[in-house]
Amino acid sequence: MSHVGVGPRAVMRSVAFLTAGVLAVPALAGCTSEDPSGKPLAERDVAAAARTSVSDGGTLRWAVDSVPDTLNAFQSDADATTTRVAQAVLPSMFRMDETGSPVRNPDYLESAEVVDTEPKQVVVYKLNQQAVWSDGREIGAADFAAQWRALSGKDSAYWTARNAGYDRIEKIERGASDLEVKVTFSRPYADWKALFTPLYPKDVTGTPDAFNDGARRALKVSAGPFAVKKVDTKGDQVVLTGNPRWWGEPAKLDQIVLRAVPRDERVSELVAGKLDLAEIDPETADEVGLAAGPPRDAATGTPLMGPGGSPAAGAQGRSAAEALRSWAVANGSDEEAAEEEVLAREERREAEAKTRRRQQALSGFEVRKSLEPAYTQLALNGADGPLADERVRRAVARALDREKLAEAVLKPLGLPAEPVGSHLALSGQPAYADGSGALGEQNAKEARALLADAGWVPGGPVKKKDGEEAAGAEKDKKDEEEKDGKDEKKSEGDDDGTYIVGEDNKNTDGKNTDGKNTDGKNTDGKNTDGRNEGDRNDDDGGGDDAKDGADRESGEKHSSGKNTAQGGAPGAYAPKGTAAPAGAAAAPLAKDGKALTLRFVLPSGPGSETLRTVADRITDMLKEIGIGTEVSKVPDESYFKDHIAAGEYDLALYSWPASAFPATDARPIYAKPVPAADGSLNVAQNYTRVGTDQVDQLFDRAMTTLDQKEARGLLRKADSRIWAAAGSVPLYQRPQLVAARENLANAGAFGFETPVYEDMGFLKKGAHGSRPSAPASSSPSS
Repeated sequence: MSHVGVGPRAVMRSVAFLTAGVLAVPALAGCTSEDPSGKPLAERDVAAAARTSVSDGGTLRWAVDSVPDTLNAFQSDADATTTRVAQAVLPSMFRMDETGSPVRNPDYLESAEVVDTEPKQVVVYKLNQQAVWSDGREIGAADFAAQWRALSGKDSAYWTARNAGYDRIEKIERGASDLEVKVTFSRPYADWKALFTPLYPKDVTGTPDAFNDGARRALKVSAGPFAVKKVDTKGDQVVLTGNPRWWGEPAKLDQIVLRAVPRDERVSELVAGKLDLAEIDPETADEVGLAAGPPRDAATGTPLMGPGGSPAAGAQGRSAAEALRSWAVANGSDEEAAEEEVLAREERREAEAKTRRRQQALSGFEVRKSLEPAYTQLALNGADGPLADERVRRAVARALDREKLAEAVLKPLGLPAEPVGSHLALSGQPAYADGSGALGEQNAKEARALLADAGWVPGGPVKKKDGEEAAGAEKDKKDEEEKDGKDEKKSEGDDDGTYIVGEDNKNTDGKNTDGKNTDGKNTDGKNTDGRNEGDRNDDDGGGDDAKDGADRESGEKHSSGKNTAQGGAPGAYAPKGTAAPAGAAAAPLAKDGKALTLRFVLPSGPGSETLRTVADRITDMLKEIGIGTEVSKVPDESYFKDHIAAGEYDLALYSWPASAFPATDARPIYAKPVPAADGSLNVAQNYTRVGTDQVDQLFDRAMTTLDQKEARGLLRKADSRIWAAAGSVPLYQRPQLVAARENLANAGAFGFETPVYEDMGFLKKGAHGSRPSAPASSSPSS
């Protein structure tokens, strides 16, 4: 769907997450004396409690998206539930802390450090002497070596998702004792802490057959606080039970049951008492929050009245006047009307009783919220069409008010609403720095100038031959629609596509309504001045920034009334190349007789309302600079595979997870596509098809230096160049909303941190978990 790469960092960040030579990047990040990484925008929210406050025993029923097809985290079909299971049952040499940085896991490692760099990099792992597999065998060098051989990429018989890092290992051997593992690298590798997490027993990685098939539905040998009891595909659940050979702090829970529950069914399962923990959408969070009780005045403790408080109206929000009218009709002289009203009142009472029961069932839950270690971006497909021109991509990016987009998603949830400033890290992570200055701030006037410089003429005629598409589509979208019949597209009108002075109010939503056009493309646009970037210092006629900012903030489509353009008689045709008059409502941009219309592909499923809201606002922002959008809503199951990965889009919204190892994990996302042997383009995970040699070189250097400060500087330079190329625009960190039983401790919205499964459990009577204070609300934008 819209969130790419939710599996472990050991798995590919996929569903399996301008010519640089003339680029002058201003003020590259990482050159200041102050640390630009900042702090995480939101704390974890897990009702943290000491183990002494948590009861022993019990079963945690935890909603997940699916029962995994494999328990092998290094296979391409591993998913988020694979990660959840691996974290609970397998060794991890390092885990993530509150800043998304790797820290040593003392349950498995006493130490791990680079002991030599010349002539080769050598890392020595000293294992916890108590660490054993569930069959009693000590964890040791044989397990490390078997995993290296399986993931090195040298033996194609192993069906692996990737080999990053493992392909740089030269040899693995026993150290000074059985508890030491000595790893020698053939090439320097900065992200060595990313390796061997999770670590599988040699029983799984020792042979291709065992690796490919031995750990798909079962893990007979494990080494975590929990072990896999069963994978029940019919019951849609994975059952984890305590590991009797676990040497660390014993698990508080007897069992963890991971139940596959669709997002739109989770509130019903919570009401039915069948779940204790579930990630939820904003609408469900509102319902859970309401059931927890009305907000109260902090000073008096009395319920607040009015918006946001307890309703002043009667049952189901009916006003006193409505209730009185209902009583009057039910007891009036009109027998037919009275009978109907009596039936209606009975139906309302039943609905009210059902609502009360539902709220009562949800009153034992609370919403725990943080920011997910992932961000949503706008992807711009630079393979061909208008977005192959960097000036057009930069214009799109500079038209976006990213702060308003972040506020639209996060502010209603009470979460910090700051736009993401990096492609490679999130605020608080060591590699983070805001590199957006390489692109420039939002500026509609300069965005229009970039488009003009690229030859997109505002107000030019839009004439199409029969069967010809508007700019922006890669293939014949009519044929695609006829083939699957699933894309929902905006309707067309009957205009001939030529801009006519004085008739801007003819089509108030700004769409091109060419009666001959059969591709369904929308060619709306805003009036621009039509001058080159070099002419920005000239007066723009007052039409560039005259729109009230409230239009963009509201996300509503613009509907101009009367034509307010100065000069030009109504109905007069504007010759090709003539700039649209100041104040024109939606003059389309055109080039070579084609309107500048971009195909915006979105998922249509019930869990994608937020993406569609963001898309609506982006559409309005692009309309401000004369770019039209054609929105295609496609089924969730085909969204990524058939559209994003296949390159069948111009604009799209999807997410990438943050990584503690961006030099390794982010490189395939931004690597320059290269031609394959069969003539196709090998894009790896770079689904925008935009990349440069300079960015690749910076990643390679960051991956090989063992100086962490130098590596951070190189990554920040790479990020600045990624911003400047405008292949993707980070928007906001994804919200993480979790419904949890009020007495459940050490579980919820984890933020960056790796969950500590053995500490999860239900609070003893009278005990309370600690939750973060509400973030300070940001001041309204002016």
